[in-house]
Amino acid sequence: MSFRLASAGLVALSLIFAAPAAWSFPWDIDMYRGATVRPLTVAPRVMPEGTLPTTGGELPMTREQMTASEHNPLQPTPENLAAGKSLYATNCAPCHGDSGRGDGPVVHLLRTKPKDLANGVSKDLPDGYLYGTIRDGGIAMPAYADAMSAHERWQVVMFVRSLQHAGVASK
Repeated sequence: MSFRLASAGLVALSLIFAAPAAWSFPWDIDMYRGATVRPLTVAPRVMPEGTLPTTGGELPMTREQMTASEHNPLQPTPENLAAGKSLYATNCAPCHGDSGRGDGPVVHLLRTKPKDLANGVSKDLPDGYLYGTIRDGGIAMPAYADAMSAHERWQVVMFVRSLQHAGVASK
């Protein structure tokens, strides 16, 4: 009797282990029938419309409108310059370099060489143009409208102007 019971148990065990994996573990189908995960389908810096002010008015200004009408409302205090320098070091110096000459540490990775902020054309442009470029981006430059507040963008403009004055003094 025990031999028959043992052989029946062996037959039952062999049938259990011989069954296809899908029958043994039916929940594994969730791995390929579940929702598809698509990371970064939405850009990580996209903010909902209207959450960050880009102008003082109702409608956002274009860079050309800013060039003609906007002036830096901040005073060149040591605090504003220090804040602008810190923001510049974080957001701008990787491409434009510490001195603003377009020689940052990632230049060799870029298809388009960054502008020389210290001695280039930007020194002759109004503050509003620089502000608008920081906010909206340029040909190869990304926009920083959602990365910096309006106050912080003006501080960066102020620091860039200080780089330009230092560039003129060093000539």
